[in-house]
Amino acid sequence: MTDTAARDPLPIEPSARVLLHDLGVRQDRDEWIVGRMATRTFVALPAVGARAVALLGEGLSVARTAEILRAETGEELDIPDFVRDLAALGFVARIGDRPVPDTDPPPASLPWLRPHHVRYALHPALPVLVAVLLLAAGVVLTRRPDLLPGYRDLLWSRHGSLVLLTGAAAGWTLVLAHELAHLVTARAAGVPGRIRLGTRLQFLVMQTDISGIELAPRRHRLTAYLSGIALNLSVASAVLLVLARTDTATTAHRLLAAVLLLALLPLPFQFMVFTRTDLYFVLQDLTGCRDLYGDGLAYARYVFRRTRRGPGGGAAGDPSVRLPPHERRAVRLYSVVLVAGTVACLAFMAAVTLPADITLLVRAARGLGPDHGLAANADSAAVLVTLGGINVLWAVTFWRNRRSRRADWSRTS
Repeated sequence: MTDTAARDPLPIEPSARVLLHDLGVRQDRDEWIVGRMATRTFVALPAVGARAVALLGEGLSVARTAEILRAETGEELDIPDFVRDLAALGFVARIGDRPVPDTDPPPASLPWLRPHHVRYALHPALPVLVAVLLLAAGVVLTRRPDLLPGYRDLLWSRHGSLVLLTGAAAGWTLVLAHELAHLVTARAAGVPGRIRLGTRLQFLVMQTDISGIELAPRRHRLTAYLSGIALNLSVASAVLLVLARTDTATTAHRLLAAVLLLALLPLPFQFMVFTRTDLYFVLQDLTGCRDLYGDGLAYARYVFRRTRRGPGGGAAGDPSVRLPPHERRAVRLYSVVLVAGTVACLAFMAAVTLPADITLLVRAARGLGPDHGLAANADSAAVLVTLGGINVLWAVTFWRNRRSRRADWSRTS
């Protein structure tokens, strides 16, 4: 039972009928996923819990629901307490004649975009087209290995300010397109979705909340998770094909090479599953875990406390013991990746990223003034504005998201 229900129990008469919000249900292994798409809140229930939701949704009274379940299972179930749990999750609109207070659902991005507008995003032919494009780019690359981009391709101009501005514009355009791919694919499956800024350790990221995809079939879920990566690969492949047809001595070739590298740069980040990237959600889905990151973090904290205090007490306090066996194994393995990856990432920031940022800022500050030319002042100003703006935006985004963080997943027995 939830803490809210325990502190302030709702009076529920046996004869009361419960009006539920519009809920989605799907089976997943031995459990049933029940969720409310509007609020993006979900719960994993055993079969008897899903059956109780179905009976209550048919308009049966609390007493009649308990009677049917007792006849089907041979157990005496506390349906009033179960209804209180559903109400705490925001699944109940009314109990008897009493409306249950509800919170406003988070707004969706591009609310005018309807599923029928983008149904092509889930067409089985689309992955085939992406694969053909990748294959064509691979063939060209084997014949022209010189087209493989390097970091020097980003420096397509002698003017640092121009490189920074165009790089930032192209980079953020690709990031937005990546997130729009998630949003469009999820919207095709009927999921609202919301794009916003977020932080992952020291990284400022744009992220799309498509948690409602949990109620969709697995093919749709995996397509939505991988759509951003597919878009980056498609853009990179298309640019590579055009790049092969342009003169290497032209500005257009240098610009295209920079765009190619910018399209490929986010892909290695996706393997950092300890920061909840796209591949993290694929991993979470394939392992059948409900909250791989949250459970992995809880288990890592338990191991840390146990290491400090000694092994006494055995498994007491181990948060993973409440999980099904397949989840327990995945969570314990992931906790190792989570800790090792986080430590390595923060160490890299301390040893490389911060010193480099400070050096760039100091050099940019020294490059300002009447003793330097107009081009040098413009380059220095561009560095100061870009790096300073990114750091301020990261801090503001981190603080806002920290205050609004909430749990979308629950599990009940």
